[in-house]
Amino acid sequence: MIDSSLSPWVRVLTNLLIRFGTWYAGAIVYGVFIVAALIFSAMYYYVATGEIMLLDVLAVVFFTAVAAPLVIMVVLQSVAQLQDSQKYLETATKQEKLLNQSLKDNIRLLNTEIDERKMALNAKYRAIDELRREIAERKKTQVELAEQGMLLRSIVDSSPDLFYYRDRQGVFAGCNKMFEKVMNRSSDQLIGKKAEDIYPAQLLPAVLKTDRQVESTHEAVTVDVQYPVDGEQYWFEMRKLPFINDKGEYIGLLAFGRDITSRKEAEQALETAYKDKGKFIATLSHELRTPLNGIVGLTRMLLDTELSKQQRSWCNTVFSSAETLGNIFNDIIDLDKIDREQLDIVTEPVSVADFINDVVNFGTLIAAQKELSFNIERLGELNVYAQVDPTRLRQVLWNLINNAVKFTTEGGVSLLCEHQQLGEDHSLVLTVRDSGIGIPDDQLSHIFDMYYKAPDASGANAIGSGIGLAVTKALVTAMGGDIQVTSRKGEGSIFTVSIPLQLTSAPVIESYECKSLNILLVEDVPLNAEIATNLLEQRGHEVIWAETGEDALAFVETEDDLDLVLLDMQLPDINGDVVAREIREQSEFDHLPIVVLTANVRSAEEELEGINIQGALAKPINTAKLDNMLSKLFGIGQGCMQQVAAERLVHQQTVAPTLDLDERLLDQEIIGEFLDSMGVTAFSRSVALFAKLAPGYQQELVASVVDDVEEYKSVAHKLKGAAGSVGLKAVQLQAKKMENQCLEVAPDQRQSWLDELDEQIKEGLEALQSFLSNLADD
Repeated sequence: MIDSSLSPWVRVLTNLLIRFGTWYAGAIVYGVFIVAALIFSAMYYYVATGEIMLLDVLAVVFFTAVAAPLVIMVVLQSVAQLQDSQKYLETATKQEKLLNQSLKDNIRLLNTEIDERKMALNAKYRAIDELRREIAERKKTQVELAEQGMLLRSIVDSSPDLFYYRDRQGVFAGCNKMFEKVMNRSSDQLIGKKAEDIYPAQLLPAVLKTDRQVESTHEAVTVDVQYPVDGEQYWFEMRKLPFINDKGEYIGLLAFGRDITSRKEAEQALETAYKDKGKFIATLSHELRTPLNGIVGLTRMLLDTELSKQQRSWCNTVFSSAETLGNIFNDIIDLDKIDREQLDIVTEPVSVADFINDVVNFGTLIAAQKELSFNIERLGELNVYAQVDPTRLRQVLWNLINNAVKFTTEGGVSLLCEHQQLGEDHSLVLTVRDSGIGIPDDQLSHIFDMYYKAPDASGANAIGSGIGLAVTKALVTAMGGDIQVTSRKGEGSIFTVSIPLQLTSAPVIESYECKSLNILLVEDVPLNAEIATNLLEQRGHEVIWAETGEDALAFVETEDDLDLVLLDMQLPDINGDVVAREIREQSEFDHLPIVVLTANVRSAEEELEGINIQGALAKPINTAKLDNMLSKLFGIGQGCMQQVAAERLVHQQTVAPTLDLDERLLDQEIIGEFLDSMGVTAFSRSVALFAKLAPGYQQELVASVVDDVEEYKSVAHKLKGAAGSVGLKAVQLQAKKMENQCLEVAPDQRQSWLDELDEQIKEGLEALQSFLSNLADD
């Protein structure tokens, strides 16, 4: 398309060139020139001359014909060039337009990019500002955390309690200054180490045991441990806790330890005070029992003679009062048992009517001393037999009646005895009423408190120890009963005791008097066997000794006239519970009584649950309990007991004043009891036997100290029993520790115990033999 800005002729020529090409277009233009020259020259001459001059016209045409090609070529070339220039310009214009458009697009993109970069730059500035603020906050937080960490570290380090943390592999990862002090190492020497690298060998098993317990149970463990610090032994209460992550996984152990040395020392001092008090009371009781046993023995002898009704009543009163006084001595000794609610209640078939008559006898006598009346009222069926502890129940009533008389100046005391029945449940209700001074309301809540003494009528403290009613309440509670008190000041007091009754039939006692029994003694420790044999033979019995469980079963099968089996619970081949079970599996031995011998009666009774046994005696054998057991099983009572009591009285009067023992090494109570029962000669033989057997036990312990811990434990058990039988207290305690702890310690600790044991045996035997020598000289 030809630009409209060009002249028409140029456009025409350009169109011709475009349509016909250069040559055709030149020919057309040439022809047009010739025609134009012809026409214009003819017209010129015609106009100028008025005529057409053919020659001049032809000359013009010729000249035009000659000159026109050059002009036409120039013009056409110019037009062509103009056309090319136009095309170039058009192309350049288009390209310029495209470039301009591209430039506009680029400018637009550049502007957009510039805007985006500005936005990004602004965002960067904002991010930098945020980062600066975050850095500042982090620095502030780090400073605060560092300060808190320093504060926490200062608190932990300044704490008097020790602290440490160990990871799952048992490696120490942190601790405080107190732990460093206790371990006598710096934190650099502790962190990164395991327990095996830190703790002494003798403590390591116990440490690892509690660690495993915490890891397996995910529960805290608290133990008291003893550890040397600066050459002195300190006690620590260690509490170990599991360190658990948010997934509930065990990742370490936290431990806190508090120094409880002062508390332990106070406990030990208190225990020593209790022991000293017990020894004092035991000694005092021993001295008082000597004449008391004489009273009991003589009263029994009087009761076997011809007496008037009144004389027999008086003798019964003397006998009951003496027995009650003896039981009071026992309760004074057992005050700590009352605190721990561990009073022993021993029930037996008792005639309730006869028991009440005995109570009436001493109640009447006590009241008569102050010229008071004593009235008895009986309700319900009392002529029955019931399983009760007559000694404890008699002491309860003695305390109540004695208090009633003490606080009554005129009038009297009454006792109401009522047998109540509710369905199948029976109870004995005993009500002691007096007309005395009464108890103020503000003191009723304290009347059963230990060592509490209510003021008397004058306002001063009442006489007495203040333990009577406390002991009474403990006894009633131990018997499963209840005691209540109501009182009004100036109008007297009412104490009501309710005791559950288990009715039974009257006991059938086959009187053996001093008949000899055939007794199978199953005991693997020769010394224990000899002492038990001496005690039994002294009472006129025949003893067969079996050292193992298999021997015991063989004797049971072959001996037809056995009356009793005394069975040790721990034997070298099979335990006593297995022996008892095998005996009971054969119906022909159902009648054969079995009494077990054990260092732990309660544990033995649990092991023998479901097996029919007739009793359990604690080791070393208590002679009084042995006599009570024989009396209970065989009715060996009156005659034999009088004889044994008389013999004991002679021994007590002879031995009691000379008991001057080293209580650190020897057990005064056991030695005194065996001397009372066996005599000096028999006891000396037992001591000599222990001296003969002890080296063998020590050799067995040495042989098993490394490779056979179970044998070590078994021999320690035998040695414990043998030492206890002759009153070697220090040796017994050492052997007990060896038996109980040998599985938890390393061989070097077991060897260390043996070294201590050797010295204790030497010292104990020297002290015991020196005592017996002095006793023989006296």
